[in-house]
Amino acid sequence: MARIAVIGAGMGAMAAAARLAVAGHQVAVYERGQTHGGGVGRFERDGFAFDTGPGLLHLPAVYRDLFVKTGKETLEQCVELAQVDPASRHVFADGTDVPLPNASRAGVVRALDDAFGAGAGERWSDLVNRAREAWDATRRPLLEEPLRADWQALGRDPYPAPARRGVSGWFRRGGGAPRTPVTLADVARRELKDPRAVALLESHALAHSLDPRTAPASAAVLPYLEQTFGTWYARGGMRALADAVYERCRARKVRFSFGAEVVGIVEKDGRAAGVELADGSVAEADAVVAGIDPALLPALLGGAEPWHDGDVRPGDGPGDGAAGRLTVFLALRGARPRDTVHRTVVHAPDRDAELAAIFGEAGGVGEAGGVGGSGAGLGTRAPCPRPTVTVLRPDDPTTRPDEDHEAVTLTATVAPHGPVDWIDGTAAEEDADRLVAVAEAAIPGLRDRLLWREVRTPADTAADTGAAGGAVPGPALAGAEGRFLRPANETRLPGLYLAGGWAHPGGGLAHAGMSGTMVAGLIVGGADWRGSQ
Repeated sequence: MARIAVIGAGMGAMAAAARLAVAGHQVAVYERGQTHGGGVGRFERDGFAFDTGPGLLHLPAVYRDLFVKTGKETLEQCVELAQVDPASRHVFADGTDVPLPNASRAGVVRALDDAFGAGAGERWSDLVNRAREAWDATRRPLLEEPLRADWQALGRDPYPAPARRGVSGWFRRGGGAPRTPVTLADVARRELKDPRAVALLESHALAHSLDPRTAPASAAVLPYLEQTFGTWYARGGMRALADAVYERCRARKVRFSFGAEVVGIVEKDGRAAGVELADGSVAEADAVVAGIDPALLPALLGGAEPWHDGDVRPGDGPGDGAAGRLTVFLALRGARPRDTVHRTVVHAPDRDAELAAIFGEAGGVGEAGGVGGSGAGLGTRAPCPRPTVTVLRPDDPTTRPDEDHEAVTLTATVAPHGPVDWIDGTAAEEDADRLVAVAEAAIPGLRDRLLWREVRTPADTAADTGAAGGAVPGPALAGAEGRFLRPANETRLPGLYLAGGWAHPGGGLAHAGMSGTMVAGLIVGGADWRGSQ
């Protein structure tokens, strides 16, 4: 039985802890905050409740497997999950209103033909079919196995060029045979034609903190995953899922210490041998799992970097730290109408302006100030006046005081703290006003129903999670010469492993759970473990 010290109580870290405990190891989790879940939090006030992190789950099979492998009770016995149908409603600047059914290819085709005109559904379906090829080609090495040493093999985009004539310039020109695929924005423009369909595809990237102007074509797997495996909601919100994982850890005798900040990783005989806490105590261990942003590791290692030469490192790609979230919680008087759609996306009228506000003119942070500055006088990038806003209206009695009220969450992808000064409370409130104004396209009469609102900015995310600038990690993607990959779960320092959204295979609830699986597999099965157990 080995002693395992886990830094942080995020979803990936807890997933690893539960699996390691079942394997017979003694696991202790040290969390600097006062609760578990990392970015999957909960805000409650006056009988209203809201998720502070993701509001929906995709690929629930990741957590079903976790619960099957760590106890007798299944995921559904611990969390009440339901498919969201329609999966989403999309409202465009010209007034087009498109509800998309959950996990129905034929239904989506019909909906897009009805909204955009004959042929639009077929073009979307063709794109999704190509995305499936990209998924099949990279699912195992990208999502189910530890990042291979020859990770450069994932640098070539698996998204196939359309097998039809008339698609000129599909590959960017360069010396020798053309090899580098175009970006997701190019795919959207060339394959979908209709600007509303283009906005629909690009919104999937934006929702995952990705700039479609720089994201590889393989990002088309994001709508494929949602359309194929469905969209799910847990009664009590995603916090209920975090609570269930935490309770599973406790049932497996994982020990949690909250308010326990790790300030150093102990090395002995050339390997990780424990953690040093802020109170001066040392917790010895045979292995350490870091469920934190890997960019913080050198500070915990006395300035040493835990990477081999040629490894994927934090901040190597344009997807790292590229975007944050502005969230507005709304407490509304009046009952939620019976035919209300759970998730509505109100699209920005000017996507180019929106992307420039979030990622900069060239796509990427790049402005003076950078990510994670002090906040004073940083406002080098103005927020978009009319952003894309996601409106979540769950039909969940646990989120409201009674049936005569409704809890609504508005979110927009925004620049992280640094390029924008999110500590400026006045500016944050003005931006929240913009979100509310946009959301009225989904909730007529919204402002007349408003009792109160609560605003959360990337600066709040940074304070809660420690992520630089409050950035939200996107998923790992193949292509772009590996610039959208995340650091491997196994580091140069023996006994030190990485879990969570900032490590392989990237951000999102499902990806974080996968990272925990990989870390547990590496510790239990050794470096040759390849996801077969």
